[in-house]
Amino acid sequence: MAAEIQNFQDLKLNRQILNAIEELGFSKPTEIQQRAIPIALAGHDLFGIAQTGTGKTLAFVTPLIMKVKYAQGDHPRALILAPTRELVIQIANNFTSLSKYTDLRLIALYGGIGPKQQLEELEKGVDVVISTPGRFLDLYKKGSIYPRGIKTLILDEADKMMDMGFMPQIRNILEIIPTKRQNMLFSATMHDKVVILTEEFLEFPERVEVAPQATVAETIDQVLYQVPNFKTKLNLLSHFLNDSSFERVIVFVKTKTNADNIAHYLDRKSMGPVRVIHANKGQNSRINAMDEFKGGHVRVLVSTDVTSRGMDVSMVSHVINFDVPLMYEDYVHRVGRTGRAENEGVAITFANQLEMNSIPAIEKLIDQEIPKAEIPEAVIVEKTPFIEQQEINRALDNIRKKADPDFKGAFHEKKRKFQEKGNAKKRNSRGKKRRR
Repeated sequence: MAAEIQNFQDLKLNRQILNAIEELGFSKPTEIQQRAIPIALAGHDLFGIAQTGTGKTLAFVTPLIMKVKYAQGDHPRALILAPTRELVIQIANNFTSLSKYTDLRLIALYGGIGPKQQLEELEKGVDVVISTPGRFLDLYKKGSIYPRGIKTLILDEADKMMDMGFMPQIRNILEIIPTKRQNMLFSATMHDKVVILTEEFLEFPERVEVAPQATVAETIDQVLYQVPNFKTKLNLLSHFLNDSSFERVIVFVKTKTNADNIAHYLDRKSMGPVRVIHANKGQNSRINAMDEFKGGHVRVLVSTDVTSRGMDVSMVSHVINFDVPLMYEDYVHRVGRTGRAENEGVAITFANQLEMNSIPAIEKLIDQEIPKAEIPEAVIVEKTPFIEQQEINRALDNIRKKADPDFKGAFHEKKRKFQEKGNAKKRNSRGKKRRR
């Protein structure tokens, strides 16, 4: 079927949606859109596996608009669940753009702000709810959401929901909405928890997999630098940002503290403008930072993984992984912020001695080797501070202990070698005495 589809008209979408798609500048449907939209329009349950940046939001939003059609009643008839506020906002923005020639009413529900405004919007009547699981349940318990009219349920980024521990909330939501409904589930990977969810959630689903699980788009050039310590990472980051080709850059880090420190450092070095996004930032601050970055008014965005899946910016020139992500799947979503909409992009990863242990697992996940490069000669390689090296050694010890229960740690290893060296000296000394 996909081979026969040459344009959006072939997908049997109505004129209102086609006009909106044309205004958005999309000329040809992506593979996930070609394959998923006909299944969704036919009313089947759908399990979509697609890497980030493949256009899957349009793949489930357009058939939903076709199904819901027009404003009706006061209570929601469709529910889209997403793991983060950023992703909820992104989906809502896409829905608004694609439904602009209809009178459909939608609301985006998420935490981080007071519920008063969201409650007022719900009272006006709504057709589609786009929400994080927690906020949906909170407002349901307040009696503000009547879920018995929901006929379509969509879960986006299901693997991330499982990683974030949303399974109990999703099960609670499944208990309060009608059992007779159409379900769609989208995920970038298919680990065990997602399989369990599909078995509980979907009924005889049609499966669409448009690329190998957790692959990186071909439009992205990847490169890996082994960097010994934090200070050298800062020097390497500065080196790259002195290059004018780094026009719009996202720097991903593991912790909120690192995010703040790196943003302050880049500000002092006048390598911005710079904005920072993490969980401790207020919702308005995060939205404003994203808007400035999307609008091209901010050159560098420093972020924790809170935004790796909820960011829809088409012209990101470079993604820099200042730290290797703790969850290997997040590597795919981080680097997927560049090379979107068939544009080319570059993903650069810095890894210290400890983080290099994670690279083989990431390469196995994406089924390709990440090309390695030497640190440029112009970059000063700093000596690793004692405390930082101690932390690295301790973490490496823990990794080795898990692999080998008999391993006693680096200290014991050094002590053993020292003792062996001492014993060898004693043996040599006794041998010399006997020869005399």
